[in-house]
Amino acid sequence: MSDIILSLVTFLPALGAVLIAVMPRNDRVIRWAALLLALATFGFSIYLPLHLQAGLDHSAFQFEVNRPWIGQHIFYHLGADGISMWLVLLTTFLVPLAVLVSWKSIHDRVKEFFVLLLVLETAMIGVFLSLDMFVFYVFWEATLIPMALLIGMYGHERRIYAAVKFFLYTMVASVFMLAAIIWLYVHAHSFDYVAIRQFIHDGGVNTDVLQWLFLGFFVAFAVKVPLFPLHTWLPDAHVEAPAAGSVLLAGVLLKMGTYGLLRFNVGLFPDQARHNAPWIIVLAIIGIIYGALVALVQPNLKKLVAYSSVSHLGFVVLGIFTFTQAGTDGAVYQMLNHGVSTGALFMLCGMLYERRHTYEFKEFGGLATPMPIYATFFLIAVLSSVGLPLMNGFVGEFLVLSGAFQYRMIYGILGTTGVIFGAAYLLLMYQKVFYGPIRNQQNRALPDLDGREQVSLWPIAVMALIMGVASPYWMKSIDQAVANNAKPATSITVTIAADKTLGGTK
Repeated sequence: MSDIILSLVTFLPALGAVLIAVMPRNDRVIRWAALLLALATFGFSIYLPLHLQAGLDHSAFQFEVNRPWIGQHIFYHLGADGISMWLVLLTTFLVPLAVLVSWKSIHDRVKEFFVLLLVLETAMIGVFLSLDMFVFYVFWEATLIPMALLIGMYGHERRIYAAVKFFLYTMVASVFMLAAIIWLYVHAHSFDYVAIRQFIHDGGVNTDVLQWLFLGFFVAFAVKVPLFPLHTWLPDAHVEAPAAGSVLLAGVLLKMGTYGLLRFNVGLFPDQARHNAPWIIVLAIIGIIYGALVALVQPNLKKLVAYSSVSHLGFVVLGIFTFTQAGTDGAVYQMLNHGVSTGALFMLCGMLYERRHTYEFKEFGGLATPMPIYATFFLIAVLSSVGLPLMNGFVGEFLVLSGAFQYRMIYGILGTTGVIFGAAYLLLMYQKVFYGPIRNQQNRALPDLDGREQVSLWPIAVMALIMGVASPYWMKSIDQAVANNAKPATSITVTIAADKTLGGTK
């Protein structure tokens, strides 16, 4: 099973998409098929944490599959460690919830919607598991098409503008990464991640060239995070996307950027990462504070949650570039926390939009009276995002700020202001929507959550609590993977096939 599990988890959603594509147009059957396929993928992905061997120093990646694909230098090479594995679990956890939250909100072209959703799942999982840079880039670009179509076909009034903006920003930025990958292939004669890492570690690249390569990867990942000031595509994409699109965009696609920064910018170019860390941390802190302040004055519920992502992902970047064990561990954990808490907030926003078809604060107020169950779930998501002790967000933010204080005290102090502002805009948002008198008479008759909606929210609420009180279960594998990612390439054992140009190393 270990030999095929990564391929199975990666491509089962794509096979499911093909199956749904050839099914007759029966919306009810298609919805159930998509849900069962997403749940099956999640079920298989649970194999990974159950069988990951923690504490192994001799290998950074497990469950590896490495087969020739195109020519002599492009391999179908997948592998997982304590970083990528949990991001895969996050993806497979959120997709069934995205299916449930779309159950009634998608009425037209239902088959196409769920085909795109499952294809997107395969592409996102492939990004986290690829150890061949060619394969990585293929999966990276493959995420653009289904997400852009989900926004453009199923979004709101300005959906075409938002879809095109999302597509162009990411595609143009990715060209810089492609140029860096091609340069490395030409000189290292391999697309293999570990082979290239070894090549760089052995001094095969001039220091000045390494700086340009670092920047090539950095631009692509910084746009995807998005890091200030490259964030302007995100609010439009979130506001116009359907609920499922926003859940996966915030929960998973943004983590592709922070994962890339950790795996490639820090993993391949550690010296350049340390050299550039001061200005990257400054951008991260600006993003933390700027995102929080802009969220504080938003009149639109979904746009507020979108800007909160800019702020919260700034914490992740801050943690990565502190180069401390606590900071980097916290950054990885915060990736998972953000996917859970912000995914829940976008699901809840979508449920409210189904009832009122607006996100404007002025249309709400006093919703806790007609919708007490909804208000309870929303409060759990808010407290998770705020970082209340015993909730998941607290662990990640605490570790990131601990690393920031170790790196430089002023960075820790400035980062802490983001926590304060975050509590301010999230709690004020909750007050505006749920407390006070009911200002709009339409809201008096709003139905509370039905059974399907509660089923989609219970797993994410429970997970927010479990991750807050049982973080060591995640940390023992994350900690080892972060340590391996920071080690020189010589400490990693992997078979480099057909690698005569690097001395035939095995």
